[in-house]
Amino acid sequence: MKKAQTVLAALAAAFAFMSCSGKTAAAKTEAPASKAEAPASGADFHIGVVTGTVSQSEDDLRGAEELIRRYGAVNNGGMIQHITYPDDFMSQQETTISQIVALADDPKMKAIVVNQGVPGTAEAFRRIKESHPDILCFTGEPHEDPLVIQKSADLAVSADFMSRGYTIIWAAKQLGAKTFVHISFPRHMSYESLGLRRNIMEQACADLGLQFVFETAPDPTSDVGVAGAQQFILEKVPQWVEKYGKDTAFFCTNDAHTEPLLKQLAQYGGMFVEADLPSPLMGYPGAFGIDLTAEAGDFPKILKKVEQVVIENGGKGRFGTWAFSYGFSVSAGLGEYAKRILEGTASKDSSADLFKALGEFTPDANWNGGYYVDQSTGVRAKNQILIYMDTYILGQGFLKTTELEVPEKYFKIKFTK
Repeated sequence: MKKAQTVLAALAAAFAFMSCSGKTAAAKTEAPASKAEAPASGADFHIGVVTGTVSQSEDDLRGAEELIRRYGAVNNGGMIQHITYPDDFMSQQETTISQIVALADDPKMKAIVVNQGVPGTAEAFRRIKESHPDILCFTGEPHEDPLVIQKSADLAVSADFMSRGYTIIWAAKQLGAKTFVHISFPRHMSYESLGLRRNIMEQACADLGLQFVFETAPDPTSDVGVAGAQQFILEKVPQWVEKYGKDTAFFCTNDAHTEPLLKQLAQYGGMFVEADLPSPLMGYPGAFGIDLTAEAGDFPKILKKVEQVVIENGGKGRFGTWAFSYGFSVSAGLGEYAKRILEGTASKDSSADLFKALGEFTPDANWNGGYYVDQSTGVRAKNQILIYMDTYILGQGFLKTTELEVPEKYFKIKFTK
């Protein structure tokens, strides 16, 4: 894949033994549109957008709301039909599947975007394609294995778990970290993408001179729920900082763990390179008590305010993020891409058109990435793509991780459960 420009998109997801090929580079895009909801216009087609709730993945949901602001809600004569899947999606997979499939009952429904692609998404897409093969099925951050989601999705977009397995460790070293603590739980580690990234991180630590530590935390979808999982993090972080030292960088694979992790690191020490699905909104407002009401939807202003508050609380050079929300941009970007395809201004098979649609929501941001390649077969996927953005360290600026040349050896590391 030739070098391209701008982009964005998505988390935790899927892929067996994959190797990232060609890179996509950065570009400038126009600023987002007005935040007032588009007036009812009797849209010729509808686009369904499925996201998690505010408690599980707020940024994903806000991206759907941005589409509604631009193109209106179906119930108001607009284009976008937004629904949320259950917080406890692991035990309610049939509910999730039914919700997604039900969108296809709308005779005007021509595209469905699911972000994140929680378990059950592939089956929902399969059922939709059986009766409505013309409906576009896109997913951001598929949680299911690559060969599973590839069979039914027209496109799957994920954060580049392979390259970031190296770049996050490299960034941690730039901050002065001597230890890297990876926090997760069995369900996430069973996902090939997340499990493989963990293996890459461990090898990168060994190569770059950091100690790698794995710590287990409760799954928010388990019986303890989000509140119980967050309480665990609140109680354990002070102990971990004492045990491993303040020159330790912490990383967690679950969004719900992020806020309590940041909150305690701000108080007890430690470092944080970036979230699993990075965003200035991911954990920072709650952890630092930041009111972003006036800045809502304006990510340059959001980043500036978050940076100011973090610096005031002694976090300069210790906390990082991406300048724009990954989850927000994937929801909005995939919806925008679907709209352009349906209007005939973009091609379903054009990565350049995808990147332009995603870049609509990330002005001046630099991205990199490439198509997934299955290491066991050497086959490059045509409908799955991995992307990542420069790491931004609050109080310091971009580390330009997208310009790093990730050693080929890391793309050959195997996934082991």
